Parts: sequence; structure tokens; C-alpha cells
Amino acid sequence: MTQLSILESRMLAILQSDASISMSELARQTNSSSATCWRRLREMEEAGVVSAPVRLVDPAKVGRGMDAFCQVRMKAQDADARSAFQRAMDLEPAIVEVYSISGDWDYLLHIVVKDIPDLENILMTRIHELDCVATASTMFVLRRVKHTTRIPV
Repeated sequence: MTQLSILESRMLAILQSDASISMSELARQTNSSSATCWRRLREMEEAGVVSAPVRLVDPAKVGRGMDAFCQVRMKAQDADARSAFQRAMDLEPAIVEVYSISGDWDYLLHIVVKDIPDLENILMTRIHELDCVATASTMFVLRRVKHTTRIPV
């Protein structure tokens, strides 16, 4: 775990709200200098605390207004099966998150699709066809109640 300074915590809180902010504005908002903010940001990037800035896309505005979560149970837990599954997940752009989880299921997938036929296609061609998958259960999202990319710092 990286121990963050007060300045770094303030920088991260600001950058998580607006990654396009200028270094001079970041410095102004953190009561620091541009050079200090730039150096600290580079240090946090090198340490892996932050990654490249991105623009968040509203899925509904690009024709991907349906979220689904799919729980997957594997037939086996050996390294080859896990590797094959993870490679298959990497090949499908609509599967935006994959978590290895504890409990009755082995993986939890977040899938962002156009509609039910799109989801069915992904389930049948990317998940159920895999030899390493024993079973899967899918839940449709009715409405997003809370969604954020901000991590408390």
C-alpha cells in the first residue's frame, strides 16, 4: 500500500472528478505549485497509484443501454482452465469487468450490451461454449442506483 500525503490525496480527489484539469488549476485548487503537482502526479503514475486519464462514456448514449451481471461456475480450477477463461473474456469488448470471486460462483462478469439478443449472443458464443464453464446465471440490471469510478482517498 502506498502512503499518500495530504497533497496527493487532494490531487487524487480532484483528478477523479476531472482528469482534464490543467496543472495550473490543479495547483491552484491544492494550494501548491504546478511543478510540485506535476512531479507528484508522475511519481504516483510510476508507483501505479494512478493510470492514464480516460474519458468516461455513457453506455446508453452509444447504444449500449443494458447492463447484465453473469455469475460463472467453472468445471475445474486448474491454471489452464482459468487462463483459457480469462483469455476468452479479454476477447469480448462488451464484457467490461471480470472478477474472480469467493462463494458458490467462481467469476462475476459485468456485461454492457445493446439488447437481449446481443446479450444472448455473448452468453452463447463467449461464455457457455467454453469447455471450462460448468454453468452460468445472468441477472439483468433494471436501473443503476449508484455508479461511480471515484475511490475514496
